[in-house]
Amino acid sequence: MGGQWRAQFDAEVVFANGGGLRTDGFRLDIPGRDIADEDLAALFVRHLGLLMVAEVRITGKTLVEEPHKGGRGVAGPEGRTGRRLVELSHPITDGMTTLPGWPAPRITEWLTREASRANYAPGTEFQVARIDMIANTGTYVDTPAHRFADGADLAATGLDRLADLPGVVVRAPAGTRAVDRLLLAPYDVAGRAVLLHTGWSTHFGTDRYGAPQAPYLTGDGARALVDAGAALVGIDSINIDDMSPAAAGERPAHSALLAAGVPIVEHLTGLDALPPTGFRFTAAPPMVAGMGTFPVRAFAVLDPA
Repeated sequence: MGGQWRAQFDAEVVFANGGGLRTDGFRLDIPGRDIADEDLAALFVRHLGLLMVAEVRITGKTLVEEPHKGGRGVAGPEGRTGRRLVELSHPITDGMTTLPGWPAPRITEWLTREASRANYAPGTEFQVARIDMIANTGTYVDTPAHRFADGADLAATGLDRLADLPGVVVRAPAGTRAVDRLLLAPYDVAGRAVLLHTGWSTHFGTDRYGAPQAPYLTGDGARALVDAGAALVGIDSINIDDMSPAAAGERPAHSALLAAGVPIVEHLTGLDALPPTGFRFTAAPPMVAGMGTFPVRAFAVLDPA
């Protein structure tokens, strides 16, 4: 394992709005045993929080192997904040199955790298992909317009319902199908993203995922979450509602939550990696007017330990 390095240098700063600054023998933590002058200049500007810098001239640079002093220039192994990101989405791939019997996405190239070369300077190329899919693909969010003709669509649903929400995980005991009011009763859900961890996501992409015994949220449980002020509700199962033949096509959880303006995120995964609380949840879709459902990149940010 290599040591930690610092750069010692003189710097002359020229500001875009006039004036300048000079430092001699400045020391700054750097990420490795070497650094280009332009990278060191950028690190220097960032470290001091300098604004409107037009030019930085670095001279007299030497490198010193010694422990970092904790300056802003270099983050530690886990970042300065100690936060951790947890992926909670299924990747969208060509031909994948989300809901059995529903159309799979098709991912192709609209502009290939080879074809693009005619449009740009030598050595410059781009690829533009195309995806044809239904809205209910992968991990996605339902907004009120999914259920109600006059409900808020993706563009009208505020970020305060989709992003940077304090989260709580409700873990259903093994073998539980129906997440009901009593199972939810111990949790403080007001203003939170309530994520129902059933473990069913392990079957995603298999025939078993759409089986009649898939876990779900009861209508009574959904009404309890609305009454308690939940901001968003997610589940790692095929549907927030019971999809068995016994349900006869009724969707009480969708109806109660979306009528109250509570977005629903279905097909989550990775909830086993989250603590019960102490994280923030985001599942924000594009602002597409006229659509009620769309895939999201759902993730959690864990607070420092």
